Amino acid sequence: MNQLDQLKSLTTVVADTGNFLQLAQFAPRDATTNPSLILKAVQSADYAPLLTDTVAAHKGLALDEIVDRVLVRFGLEILKVVPGRVSTEVDARLSFDKAATLARARRIIGLYEAAGISRERVLIKIASTWEGIQAARELELEGIHCNLTLLFSFCQAVACGEAGIQLISPFVGRIYDWYKKSAGAAWDEGQQAGANDPGVKSVAQIFNYYKMHGIQTEVMGASFRNVGQIQALAGCDLLTISPDLLSQLQKLDAALPLALDAAAAKQLDLPKVSFDEAAFRFALNQDAMATEKLAEGIRLFAVDSAKLDQMIVS
Repeated sequence: MNQLDQLKSLTTVVADTGNFLQLAQFAPRDATTNPSLILKAVQSADYAPLLTDTVAAHKGLALDEIVDRVLVRFGLEILKVVPGRVSTEVDARLSFDKAATLARARRIIGLYEAAGISRERVLIKIASTWEGIQAARELELEGIHCNLTLLFSFCQAVACGEAGIQLISPFVGRIYDWYKKSAGAAWDEGQQAGANDPGVKSVAQIFNYYKMHGIQTEVMGASFRNVGQIQALAGCDLLTISPDLLSQLQKLDAALPLALDAAAAKQLDLPKVSFDEAAFRFALNQDAMATEKLAEGIRLFAVDSAKLDQMIVS
């Protein structure tokens, strides 16, 4: 049995792509998208007509509504291939605007429901800012489930758990990137691999804390740089993986041991912590990696959102 099949017996495998034509070969349960993935997809010949057709069908609407219809159109195609859920992202430029995030999330769900898709099959992706987490808290109470993304710190994870969020996406690879760049010539790849990888350690800490305290929020490791990071998180609730790394796992036949164990985590003695807004902002401020990567992630997604806007209006 290859490692992708073994992983599926331990963890829910999610495809991290806007390329729905590629999904079937990996048979993931869920799929996630983001502005960068959608932008990449619509620039290819396979998907350009989808953008063109959607824009043509909705001329006269406000630009932001056309964008949401493009995102939902991709989501609808993905849901024809995966049996589970698709994650669709609210514009990253709204990451500090709770009211606008709520409005866009409700509209996206409305578009899916108008197309006959139950809200149970959609996760609204929102950046893990304080405003984003509080918007998601309200959405969850309405039965609109959320995927809190751009999550780099323990305080973000704790706040999401306290808010009753459905799912979080800690970014393994981007954490790894920061520590590797920060260490410079002193970085030892061998010493920082597997369970010692800083991104892996962050997800393991969150996973163990959630399981020990009975927090129902799902943990989905994201943003992987190599298969070693994935192998070191086997047993996590979900892992969202790019097609390239899914393909690599399919070619590996070695045994894949369980790395994260929910039952074992319940036996740990981890103190319960809580963050109000002031404590959250201070804790995030004290974590240079998380502060920098959150800001950078929002900027990068905002750039790609603006590029998608330009493709629509041009």
